Amino acid sequence: MKASAFVYPWDVNGDPEAAGRIAGLGVRQVTLAAAYHSTRALTPRHPRHRIVTAEHAAVLYPTDARWEGHELRPYAAGDWAPGDAYGEAAAALADAGLEVHTWVVLAHNSRLGAERPDTSVVNAYGDRYPWAPCIARPATRAYLVELAAEAAVRPGARGTELESLGWYGLQHLHAHDKTGGVGLGDAGSYLMSLCFCSVCREGYGEQGLDADELAASVREALEPLWRGAPDDGAWAGVEKLLGEATAAATRAWRDETARTLQETAVRAVRAAAPAGFQVLLHADPVTYHVGANVGVDPAHILSVADGVVVPCAGGTGLLTPFAEQGRADAVLAANFTVVSGMGGRPGTLAADAAEARGRGASELRLYHAGLASDGDLSLVREALARL
Repeated sequence: MKASAFVYPWDVNGDPEAAGRIAGLGVRQVTLAAAYHSTRALTPRHPRHRIVTAEHAAVLYPTDARWEGHELRPYAAGDWAPGDAYGEAAAALADAGLEVHTWVVLAHNSRLGAERPDTSVVNAYGDRYPWAPCIARPATRAYLVELAAEAAVRPGARGTELESLGWYGLQHLHAHDKTGGVGLGDAGSYLMSLCFCSVCREGYGEQGLDADELAASVREALEPLWRGAPDDGAWAGVEKLLGEATAAATRAWRDETARTLQETAVRAVRAAAPAGFQVLLHADPVTYHVGANVGVDPAHILSVADGVVVPCAGGTGLLTPFAEQGRADAVLAANFTVVSGMGGRPGTLAADAAEARGRGASELRLYHAGLASDGDLSLVREALARL
């Protein structure tokens, strides 16, 4: 199976051994961050630093003139990724014989939400989520589409992986996170991720809902959960809390909003890219799920993109709905965490990969070559040699 490792530019730049070390794992490809959210990252082998603090969401290359006059535009990185950090790292990785694809994070940007609160998701209580741009807002959609096209199609890149190209919601570790005190579960998390900005309120109206009544219903439905009642889970739990018709109407608005954004963004990337450029989405096969791996309809997304990257840290079951579409030419990449300190299991990678192949996976993604310890990387190298 073809394997690709996720990498940040700061893992490579300034470390003359990094590219060769990554190639030596046995991967054929790297998925290199070109636009990324804020993070604090360990760099356990770098000769000049051990911690990199990316203070805000940023592009890791110099932007071009397309942004002149735009209402929203990407932020440049600070000293954690100066100049064309992406381009420098990409060149070193390509020289080591690796195929380079871009890694582009889209609807996840805390600085944008802090400086432009009008761009953010607003929950039923009126709380804004600055990390979560509302993908229904026209200016936000235009920004995300333009960013996807620019960040994805960097010089020399053979393809891209688009992360968080859909709804983001409550589920997000934010600074010193203190949101785990109440177990909202799947259904409660969905209700807390419903947006009530002016555009979404109009969207609910188009589905026959009164936005004020809906917000009141959401608050009422959540009240038992705040008191500790169990969440019934999954979509049946949402239907029980809101009623089947109301739940379906909210989902119809959100599904259509996400689908059309994904279609538009992928078209924009293809228009900017050379022939043969591969476009994948980080995806979850349940449309109402939110986050980095956006909820999608498997049949729809495989008619739009060249394939998907599917989270498999908790098991390989999410691969099945995509494999069942029967798209032999689609890329179905199983994404495994191989950093043991982050819950990964590099020692079982060979067995996990075999299970993923049995469920239809054609490729592997390994998170993350820069964050993993030497011991983890040794286990990855051994596993890939056996595949």
